[in-house]
Amino acid sequence: MPQNINISDQDIEYAEKILLPEGKVFDQERRDFIRCLKTIDLQAVPGSGKTTALLAKLLILERYMPFQDGHGVLVISHTNAAVDEIKERIGKHCPQLFSYPNFVGTIQSFVNRFLAVPFYMNSLKERPLRIDANLYNERLSEIINNPWAYKFGLSNENFNKVYRFIKRSERMFYKYRFGIDKDKIILKESLNGTQVQIKDKKNILTWLRKLKIHILCTEKILHYDDAYFLANRYIKKNPTITTLLQKRFKYVLVDEMQDMDIHQYNLIETIFKPDESTQSVVQRIGDKNQAIFNSDSSPTKDIWTQRKVMYLNGSHRLSSKIADLVQKFALTGNPITGNNPIEIKPIIFIYTDDTIELVIPKYADKIKELQKGGLIPESPRHKFTAIAWRKGQNTSAKDSRITLSTYWPHFKKSKPKEQIDFKVLEDYILYINKDVKTLRPIQNNIINLLLEILHIEKISHKKNNYYSKKRLLNFLKLRENNDYEELKSKLYEWSMGCIKEKKLDVIKNIKDYIPTFLSFFDREINLSTQFILGKSEISLASNENENDLEMNIFNSEGIKIEIGSVHSVKGQTHTATLYLETYFYKDGGKSYESQRLAGQFLGTPITKSAGKRVKQSAKMVYVGFSRPTHLLGIAIHQDRYKSYLSQIDGNCWDIVKVWGN
Repeated sequence: MPQNINISDQDIEYAEKILLPEGKVFDQERRDFIRCLKTIDLQAVPGSGKTTALLAKLLILERYMPFQDGHGVLVISHTNAAVDEIKERIGKHCPQLFSYPNFVGTIQSFVNRFLAVPFYMNSLKERPLRIDANLYNERLSEIINNPWAYKFGLSNENFNKVYRFIKRSERMFYKYRFGIDKDKIILKESLNGTQVQIKDKKNILTWLRKLKIHILCTEKILHYDDAYFLANRYIKKNPTITTLLQKRFKYVLVDEMQDMDIHQYNLIETIFKPDESTQSVVQRIGDKNQAIFNSDSSPTKDIWTQRKVMYLNGSHRLSSKIADLVQKFALTGNPITGNNPIEIKPIIFIYTDDTIELVIPKYADKIKELQKGGLIPESPRHKFTAIAWRKGQNTSAKDSRITLSTYWPHFKKSKPKEQIDFKVLEDYILYINKDVKTLRPIQNNIINLLLEILHIEKISHKKNNYYSKKRLLNFLKLRENNDYEELKSKLYEWSMGCIKEKKLDVIKNIKDYIPTFLSFFDREINLSTQFILGKSEISLASNENENDLEMNIFNSEGIKIEIGSVHSVKGQTHTATLYLETYFYKDGGKSYESQRLAGQFLGTPITKSAGKRVKQSAKMVYVGFSRPTHLLGIAIHQDRYKSYLSQIDGNCWDIVKVWGN
């Protein structure tokens, strides 16, 4: 018999004591969601505390584990950071949730573990070496730079055609993937793209297919996208896998659903089925208005088709003044109630061509003024930011398109957070997030560094396989010396050094250790010299002050303003946010947010019939405008303000000119 769980007031009080400040309780909106154990979608406005409500549900489900029927809970989020937050906030209270038969992880880790890797092992009788986009691209680059070593049986005459194609179309090699069409394996231009079409070029298509098979099966290196191809192939060949996964996971909770791309969305639907045949309760949680991360898909395509919907409309983050503005840019139309009592009127900073670089300093001055008036705290809980949609740099002096770099010429793009393989040794240490305070992610970075050296030096395990983390540690354990224990000790010492911001010392110590490390394999430093000695792309001050790694910050008398993209701050809460309008795609003569969204700035809600570029702009503004607890600002050029917003409601906005006093 299936277990019937009825969440009680006492259960909710238990979760409140763990998750909420003393004296605070969940309101009725959140209680209704916490109690709900049926298939629903939760549409939650920014700052609604949806993650806390989800954690409360998980804390309570833990109290009923193990379930009588042996089923488990599956919690999927989009990023490792979101998964880490779940573990950090409730991990010590939920030992069963983080063990079999339950699973808490990213959509990628779920696909890898339950579908892609099992299918790979069933097919090839061994595990893939690594599932990682950077390593895949690195290996592909090596092959493209030396293609004649990979003719795959083609004659010199036929391979000449392939070689010319490689030189003409190198960029496409990094995007093309395997796909499935009517049970047939095809080549696609990208994971969610169309089938590769090369007229009268059979040899090229044959070579592309063999190249892909070589990297996946011989090199055993998978791109993240390949995991989804293997997952779908597994389901096609073994349809019962969906039934087995449904039987294992009674409750499926998908957080940040709006960030799922079409292939992820479709896979979840295929496995857990939205019809009456499913054995799982599926709850998809997020905010459709914040869907700005879909990659291959159309940026305005409504990927997430909502079914029975519950709402969290109350925002603890937003004031009523900001919530009323944000509401105008919401494509879903559900109301946003601002429950934050702060009453600072949003500001439009108007600038000219000559004063655009003064916008951020003027914004800092306004923050100081509000602090003196007691309206913004002197020691804010959250940060001050200036954000923009388009980061790019102008290509020439004649290029008048405004980007983030126009406001802040010093802007530098950061490395992707997910990157685990770098061009030089130093970057494995320097790119460790300074906020990381646990040893495991740092130790993983250092082990990846050592694996990269083995890879460069072409030191392989038996059967010509590259070393994996598990193989390396097992190799060291089997040695008669104390090498394994010594490395463990050094990993701890180096990781603590990173946490204590002694990264330069750590780099030196690792470099000193490498000759010893290579001696375990009877080798010396050879091919990896450039990797070991190469200089980082991060410039360090001569005084080795690692705080200099904090780029893109404007500091004015202690007011630090972090400068970045809208994408980089999604999910964050700020004390003050300045949105910098930027150029994006000239469409009907309109290229900036103040042009495309003039109606919304003037008080008219956006409609579902709005054009594609308007919807894209609205989503960016919605995400950007919904970050601050206290002050919201936007920077708009004087000409566009006069042309489009001169009739703006003074009860909703203050106007500040960047020039003059």
